[in-house]
Amino acid sequence: MVSCNQRTVRIMTPNTTTSTNTSNSKHRLTLFVNPAIAKHARAQALIEDLTLTQLVEKALLEYLPKEIVIKKPDILIINKRK
Repeated sequence: MVSCNQRTVRIMTPNTTTSTNTSNSKHRLTLFVNPAIAKHARAQALIEDLTLTQLVEKALLEYLPKEIVIKKPDILIINKRK
C-alpha cells in the first residue's frame, strides 16, 4: 500500500497472508547473483517445498522493514534579481 501527500510518501509492506497472489499480480524481476548463491537458494527452496519465487519473497519480507516513510525536504528558493 502506498499513501502520500505533497511532502511524505508512506509505503507499507503488503500483507501476503490476506492478499490473493495470482500470476497476474506479480512483477517480473531479473537479478544477477553469484551462481553459488543461486544454487544454494534453489536447494533451500526444494527443502522447504517452495518455488524459488516464494523463497525470495519470503526472504525479502523478513528483511524489509514493515513501513518505509520518505519525507521530501522543504526547499526555500530565494531569487535575488536586481
